[in-house]
Amino acid sequence: MSRLRVGVVGTGFIAGRHLAALSGLPEVEVVAVADPVRERAEVAAARVGARALPDGAALLAGEELDAVWLCVPPFAHGPLEAAAVDRGLPFFVEKPLALDLDTAREVARRVEERSLTTAVGYHWRHLDVVQRAAALLPPGTPRLVTGCWQDKTPGVAWWPRREGSGGQVLEQTTHLFDLARVLAGEVVSVAAAERPAADEGEVATAAVAVLTFASGAVGSISSTRVLGWRNAVGLQVVADGQVVEVGERSLDDHELRVVTADGEEVHRTDADPIAAEDREFVDVLLGRAERVRVPYAEALRTHALAWAADRAAREGTAVRPAC
Repeated sequence: MSRLRVGVVGTGFIAGRHLAALSGLPEVEVVAVADPVRERAEVAAARVGARALPDGAALLAGEELDAVWLCVPPFAHGPLEAAAVDRGLPFFVEKPLALDLDTAREVARRVEERSLTTAVGYHWRHLDVVQRAAALLPPGTPRLVTGCWQDKTPGVAWWPRREGSGGQVLEQTTHLFDLARVLAGEVVSVAAAERPAADEGEVATAAVAVLTFASGAVGSISSTRVLGWRNAVGLQVVADGQVVEVGERSLDDHELRVVTADGEEVHRTDADPIAAEDREFVDVLLGRAERVRVPYAEALRTHALAWAADRAAREGTAVRPAC
């Protein structure tokens, strides 16, 4: 069997995790890596025995590929996905899908038109502790959902600027909105508030969203970036007679905590969810698996929810999430 020829656009932290996972799969050959910073592209490419290219456009235009991984900052989404769709090239893309909702909607429309195989990096869905939590919460049983993302400001230049990252809610806390959908169902209304930064162009320093779920459950998800460390990242769901909580200490350290009248159970995992989502996408491309957990159309629902929470905070009005 010939190996899948893949390219990777981006060389940041998450891109590095994907490159490590892909280079460890015997069915995959990473043939090209692109980054506008030449030295970074060359170092990353040399590590996996690939060619270094100056940007994603060059990679998508000039390489013979079976699939591409788009691991770029929020502001870079849109043209790369369009180029992949034009080629009929399956793609994996990291969240968030875009800085706005319209760009993601247009990509989703074109992906559907071409019946293109896609996957999106909502990696929490690949954790066994999340799957256990979902099994404990049948549809309609959650009553109250509370989540928080209390962290530092990431140390890359584009992140603190709204035109770079879109804000913490869209770039980070989107994982909690996705988890809320998995564990408690769809959200029908979002109200929110935020604490703006001193600089008008910077993203908010804190935000909170109040959610109403289609099931009747209610909840809140808060975010802040003013700490010098990661303090707490997780989601808690209260159902009749139990509390189910999923938390993340780091990318490779997740925990499920279940509390009932009989006591408390804690399940931990150090599994690599990045490697798991890459393995799944490769298996689908090879015909070994039927589908991915998070195709683009499914990720659009989470993006629309995070976008609604961000918009509600900026406009001071309730918003109904809509893809």
